[in-house]
Amino acid sequence: MKNNSLSATGLSLSQAQSISNLCFQRAKQIESTLSIVNNCTKELKLNDENYIETAGNRMPSNVIDLLTQKSRLHACQAFLMDNIKAKDSLLKDLQNKKFVTDLKQPAEPELDRFTEALLVDEQWGWSQLSIGEYNEYLEAEAFASHIGQFIHRNGKLDELRKELPDIKTLEWINIKDGEKTPLKITIHHTAQELLDLHEELSAMHRQYEQRVNYFKAKVKNMVTEENARISKENSIKMAETNSANNIRIKEFENAYKSYQAEFLKLKQDFEEARQVEIKNIASLRIQVDPRFQAMIDVFLSK
Repeated sequence: MKNNSLSATGLSLSQAQSISNLCFQRAKQIESTLSIVNNCTKELKLNDENYIETAGNRMPSNVIDLLTQKSRLHACQAFLMDNIKAKDSLLKDLQNKKFVTDLKQPAEPELDRFTEALLVDEQWGWSQLSIGEYNEYLEAEAFASHIGQFIHRNGKLDELRKELPDIKTLEWINIKDGEKTPLKITIHHTAQELLDLHEELSAMHRQYEQRVNYFKAKVKNMVTEENARISKENSIKMAETNSANNIRIKEFENAYKSYQAEFLKLKQDFEEARQVEIKNIASLRIQVDPRFQAMIDVFLSK
């Protein structure tokens, strides 16, 4: 309330409360006096006995003085209560006052994100060969595969070499019942011929197989070297990212510590100022308006 009469001098709150109660009690007495006033006395006579049905209470001769006094008592009480409430309100507002500051809290840093480069596989390695190299590999693999199938165990040449020693120069077959007809057998190869062919094909197979292994080893080495390069690059980038993020995090932590210290200082200053205000308001008294002074002096004198 702006229209209060609180100041450093005047009535204490306990005095004001006591006088307010006295004003109320005295005004209540005047109200009781005026409330019983009526216009007439009512009497009746029964069996030679007179009875008063309604007692008469004439208007007091000082009714104007009584009403004036009653009004002043209520006005004085209203003045005192308004100021008591005003002081209570000021104290309550201060007690409920919250600390507010425009001090900005430092924002958490945006951290870099590192996406690891993927390692390559064998398919990548084959794609690194030139067209000529890859086609040479396909050719060498085909020769090595099909020559190997022909000469290796259970291959056609292997079967021919195993079968050759057991072939008879003459066999008999039954064309008619009871008759055997000679079957002439002509051997196309000699064991030496098959051995020479096996050695020649084995030499070719080794040549093509070596070429196949050369390309496989080359691809494997390229994949290994590329993955080593990628892993090293990932490691370097990860270290750089972590280093940059650590710097940002450290800067944020330092900024936040400074913010906290400043925040606590401002809050402490606010609380100290608030307590001073509370103390000042708690010490306020009610400066009596001259229009109520005479009435209050009456009670103070008693």
